[in-house]
Amino acid sequence: MQTGFHLAPSARMLLLSNSRDTSGNYLVHAQDAWADITRGRKNALFFPFAGTTVDWDDYLDLVRKALAPLELHIEGAHHCDDLQAATAQADILLVGGGNTFRLLYELRQRGCLEPIRQAVDAGTPYVGWSAGSVLATPSIATTNDMPIVDPGGFDALGLVPFQINAHYTNALPTGHQGETRNQRLTEYLALHSAHSVLALPEGNWVDLRDGQAVVQGPHPSWWFRAGQEPMALPGGALVPA
Repeated sequence: MQTGFHLAPSARMLLLSNSRDTSGNYLVHAQDAWADITRGRKNALFFPFAGTTVDWDDYLDLVRKALAPLELHIEGAHHCDDLQAATAQADILLVGGGNTFRLLYELRQRGCLEPIRQAVDAGTPYVGWSAGSVLATPSIATTNDMPIVDPGGFDALGLVPFQINAHYTNALPTGHQGETRNQRLTEYLALHSAHSVLALPEGNWVDLRDGQAVVQGPHPSWWFRAGQEPMALPGGALVPA
Protein backbone atom coordinates (compact mmCIF):
# COMPACT_ATOMS: atom_id res chain seq x y z
CA MET A 1 0.00 0.00 0.00
CA GLN A 2 1.21 3.47 -0.81
CA THR A 3 0.76 6.56 1.28
CA GLY A 4 -0.20 9.90 -0.20
CA PHE A 5 0.29 12.00 2.88
CA HIS A 6 1.28 15.62 2.72
CA LEU A 7 3.44 15.68 5.84
CA ALA A 8 6.39 17.94 6.38
CA PRO A 9 9.47 15.92 5.33
CA SER A 10 10.90 16.14 8.84
CA ALA A 11 7.64 15.39 10.73
CA ARG A 12 8.07 12.61 13.30
CA MET A 13 5.12 11.41 15.38
CA LEU A 14 4.05 8.55 17.61
CA LEU A 15 0.30 8.35 18.24
CA LEU A 16 -0.91 5.76 20.74
CA SER A 17 -4.48 4.62 21.24
CA ASN A 18 -4.19 4.46 25.03
CA SER A 19 -1.88 4.88 27.99
CA ARG A 20 -2.46 1.84 30.20
CA ASP A 21 -2.08 -1.87 29.51
CA THR A 22 -4.62 -4.48 30.58
CA SER A 23 -3.01 -4.65 34.05
CA GLY A 24 -3.24 -0.88 34.52
CA ASN A 25 0.47 -0.19 34.03
CA TYR A 26 1.10 3.30 32.67
CA LEU A 27 2.94 3.94 29.38
CA VAL A 28 4.73 0.60 29.39
CA HIS A 29 3.68 -0.67 25.96
CA ALA A 30 5.33 0.44 22.71
CA GLN A 31 8.62 0.69 24.60
CA ASP A 32 10.77 0.25 21.49
CA ALA A 33 8.82 2.98 19.71
CA TRP A 34 9.23 5.28 22.72
CA ALA A 35 12.97 4.60 22.85
CA ASP A 36 13.33 5.31 19.15
CA ILE A 37 11.45 8.62 19.04
CA THR A 38 13.12 9.98 22.18
CA ARG A 39 16.65 8.95 21.19
CA GLY A 40 18.96 11.97 21.32
CA ARG A 41 16.23 14.11 22.94
CA LYS A 42 16.56 15.54 26.42
CA ASN A 43 14.05 18.31 27.14
CA ALA A 44 10.39 17.29 26.83
CA LEU A 45 7.34 19.51 27.20
CA PHE A 46 4.24 17.74 28.52
CA PHE A 47 0.75 19.09 27.90
CA PRO A 48 -1.55 17.79 30.69
CA PHE A 49 -4.61 19.78 29.66
CA ALA A 50 -6.82 16.80 28.79
CA GLY A 51 -6.71 15.84 32.47
CA THR A 52 -9.97 16.83 34.09
CA THR A 53 -10.41 14.65 37.17
CA VAL A 54 -6.67 14.63 37.88
CA ASP A 55 -4.56 17.53 39.14
CA TRP A 56 -2.14 18.62 36.43
CA ASP A 57 0.85 18.45 38.78
CA ASP A 58 -0.13 14.89 39.71
CA TYR A 59 -0.47 14.09 36.02
CA LEU A 60 2.98 15.50 35.33
CA ASP A 61 4.43 13.43 38.16
CA LEU A 62 2.79 10.28 36.78
CA VAL A 63 4.32 10.84 33.34
CA ARG A 64 7.73 11.64 34.78
CA LYS A 65 7.78 8.40 36.76
CA ALA A 66 6.55 6.31 33.84
CA LEU A 67 9.14 7.72 31.44
CA ALA A 68 12.04 7.84 33.91
CA PRO A 69 13.96 5.09 32.05
CA LEU A 70 14.16 7.39 29.02
CA GLU A 71 16.08 9.97 31.09
CA LEU A 72 14.04 12.90 29.79
CA HIS A 73 13.75 16.22 31.58
CA ILE A 74 9.97 16.75 31.42
CA GLU A 75 8.50 20.19 32.01
CA GLY A 76 4.77 20.76 32.47
CA ALA A 77 3.20 23.14 29.96
CA HIS A 78 0.93 24.48 32.71
CA HIS A 79 3.99 25.90 34.48
CA CYS A 80 5.33 27.82 31.47
CA ASP A 81 5.06 31.61 31.59
CA ASP A 82 5.67 31.75 27.83
CA LEU A 83 4.15 28.54 26.49
CA GLN A 84 4.66 29.46 22.85
CA ALA A 85 8.40 29.93 23.42
CA ALA A 86 8.63 26.75 25.50
CA THR A 87 6.93 24.82 22.67
CA ALA A 88 9.43 26.11 20.14
CA GLN A 89 12.41 25.32 22.37
CA ALA A 90 11.43 21.78 23.45
CA ASP A 91 13.23 18.74 22.05
CA ILE A 92 10.03 16.67 22.05
CA LEU A 93 6.34 17.35 22.71
CA LEU A 94 4.21 14.97 24.82
CA VAL A 95 0.41 15.34 24.77
CA GLY A 96 -1.49 13.21 27.27
CA GLY A 97 -4.92 11.65 27.27
CA GLY A 98 -8.10 12.58 29.05
CA ASN A 99 -10.94 14.62 27.63
CA THR A 100 -10.27 15.74 24.06
CA PHE A 101 -12.65 18.70 24.24
CA ARG A 102 -10.89 20.04 27.33
CA LEU A 103 -7.49 19.56 25.72
CA LEU A 104 -8.43 21.47 22.57
CA TYR A 105 -10.13 24.21 24.62
CA GLU A 106 -7.08 24.80 26.83
CA LEU A 107 -4.63 24.85 23.93
CA ARG A 108 -6.81 27.22 21.93
CA GLN A 109 -7.19 29.54 24.92
CA ARG A 110 -3.41 29.59 25.34
CA GLY A 111 -2.77 30.26 21.66
CA CYS A 112 -0.65 27.13 21.38
CA LEU A 113 -2.12 25.25 18.40
CA GLU A 114 -0.08 27.06 15.76
CA PRO A 115 3.19 26.91 17.76
CA ILE A 116 2.76 23.12 18.06
CA ARG A 117 2.14 22.84 14.30
CA GLN A 118 5.20 24.91 13.55
CA ALA A 119 7.38 22.90 15.92
CA VAL A 120 6.35 19.57 14.40
CA ASP A 121 6.79 20.92 10.87
CA ALA A 122 10.30 21.99 11.88
CA GLY A 123 11.14 18.47 13.06
CA THR A 124 10.24 18.40 16.77
CA PRO A 125 8.87 14.91 17.55
CA TYR A 126 5.29 14.70 18.81
CA VAL A 127 4.01 11.87 21.01
CA GLY A 128 0.32 11.68 21.85
CA TRP A 129 -1.82 9.13 23.57
CA SER A 130 -5.62 8.87 23.48
CA ALA A 131 -6.84 12.50 23.39
CA GLY A 132 -3.32 13.59 22.48
CA SER A 133 -3.45 11.36 19.41
CA VAL A 134 -6.88 12.59 18.34
CA LEU A 135 -5.60 16.16 18.68
CA ALA A 136 -3.03 15.49 15.93
CA THR A 137 -5.78 14.92 13.35
CA PRO A 138 -7.75 17.49 11.34
CA SER A 139 -10.73 17.39 13.73
CA ILE A 140 -11.61 15.97 17.13
CA ALA A 141 -15.01 14.87 15.77
CA THR A 142 -14.06 11.16 15.98
CA THR A 143 -13.19 11.20 19.68
CA ASN A 144 -15.24 9.06 22.08
CA ASP A 145 -15.36 11.79 24.73
CA MET A 146 -18.29 13.84 25.98
CA PRO A 147 -18.18 17.55 25.04
CA ILE A 148 -17.76 18.76 28.62
CA VAL A 149 -16.57 22.17 27.38
CA ASP A 150 -17.01 24.11 24.15
CA PRO A 151 -13.56 24.09 22.50
CA GLY A 152 -14.46 26.88 20.09
CA GLY A 153 -14.63 24.58 17.09
CA PHE A 154 -13.62 21.00 16.34
CA ASP A 155 -10.64 21.87 14.11
CA ALA A 156 -7.50 20.40 15.64
CA LEU A 157 -3.80 20.35 14.73
CA GLY A 158 -4.13 18.66 11.34
CA LEU A 159 -0.66 17.11 11.61
CA VAL A 160 -1.95 13.99 9.83
CA PRO A 161 -4.49 13.90 6.98
CA PHE A 162 -6.78 11.27 8.51
CA GLN A 163 -9.01 11.01 11.57
CA ILE A 164 -8.23 8.75 14.53
CA ASN A 165 -10.64 6.85 16.73
CA ALA A 166 -8.72 5.82 19.86
CA HIS A 167 -9.69 2.98 22.22
CA TYR A 168 -11.44 1.37 19.26
CA THR A 169 -13.73 -1.59 19.86
CA ASN A 170 -16.86 -2.68 18.08
CA ALA A 171 -18.03 -4.77 21.02
CA LEU A 172 -21.62 -4.28 22.14
CA PRO A 173 -22.85 -5.53 25.54
CA THR A 174 -25.68 -8.02 25.38
CA GLY A 175 -29.00 -6.23 25.38
CA HIS A 176 -27.52 -2.78 24.72
CA GLN A 177 -29.55 -0.91 22.12
CA GLY A 178 -27.13 1.94 21.34
CA GLU A 179 -24.97 2.20 18.26
CA THR A 180 -21.79 0.20 17.81
CA ARG A 181 -18.55 2.08 17.23
CA ASN A 182 -18.66 1.04 13.57
CA GLN A 183 -22.10 2.57 13.26
CA ARG A 184 -20.95 5.83 14.82
CA LEU A 185 -17.95 6.07 12.50
CA THR A 186 -20.23 5.31 9.56
CA GLU A 187 -22.44 8.20 10.67
CA TYR A 188 -19.43 10.50 10.70
CA LEU A 189 -18.37 9.43 7.21
CA ALA A 190 -21.90 9.82 5.88
CA LEU A 191 -21.53 13.56 6.46
CA HIS A 192 -17.78 13.77 5.73
CA SER A 193 -17.39 11.41 2.80
CA ALA A 194 -14.01 12.76 1.71
CA HIS A 195 -12.47 11.88 5.08
CA SER A 196 -11.01 8.62 6.38
CA VAL A 197 -10.69 7.23 9.91
CA LEU A 198 -7.95 5.08 11.42
CA ALA A 199 -9.45 3.09 14.30
CA LEU A 200 -6.79 2.02 16.83
CA PRO A 201 -7.67 -0.70 19.36
CA GLU A 202 -6.09 -0.39 22.79
CA GLY A 203 -2.47 -1.49 22.70
CA ASN A 204 -1.97 -0.21 19.13
CA TRP A 205 -0.27 2.88 17.78
CA VAL A 206 0.74 4.57 14.54
CA ASP A 207 4.32 5.59 13.84
CA LEU A 208 4.84 8.45 11.37
CA ARG A 209 8.12 9.35 9.72
CA ASP A 210 9.45 10.12 6.24
CA GLY A 211 5.94 10.88 5.00
CA GLN A 212 4.65 7.41 5.89
CA ALA A 213 2.36 6.08 8.61
CA VAL A 214 2.82 2.52 9.89
CA VAL A 215 0.37 0.89 12.28
CA GLN A 216 1.78 -1.26 15.07
CA GLY A 217 0.48 -3.29 18.00
CA PRO A 218 -0.94 -6.68 18.90
CA HIS A 219 -4.33 -6.22 17.19
CA PRO A 220 -5.50 -5.34 13.69
CA SER A 221 -6.26 -1.67 13.31
CA TRP A 222 -9.11 -0.65 11.03
CA TRP A 223 -9.39 1.78 8.13
CA PHE A 224 -12.79 3.36 7.51
CA ARG A 225 -13.83 5.08 4.27
CA ALA A 226 -17.30 6.25 3.24
CA GLY A 227 -19.25 3.64 1.31
CA GLN A 228 -16.68 0.89 1.96
CA GLU A 229 -16.40 -1.98 4.39
CA PRO A 230 -13.82 -1.36 7.15
CA MET A 231 -10.40 -2.72 6.16
CA ALA A 232 -8.18 -4.54 8.65
CA LEU A 233 -4.59 -3.29 8.90
CA PRO A 234 -2.20 -5.78 10.51
CA GLY A 235 0.83 -4.63 12.47
CA GLY A 236 3.46 -3.24 10.15
CA ALA A 237 0.99 -2.15 7.48
CA LEU A 238 1.17 1.28 5.91
CA VAL A 239 -1.92 3.39 6.41
CA PRO A 240 -3.58 3.71 2.98
CA ALA A 241 -3.76 7.01 1.14
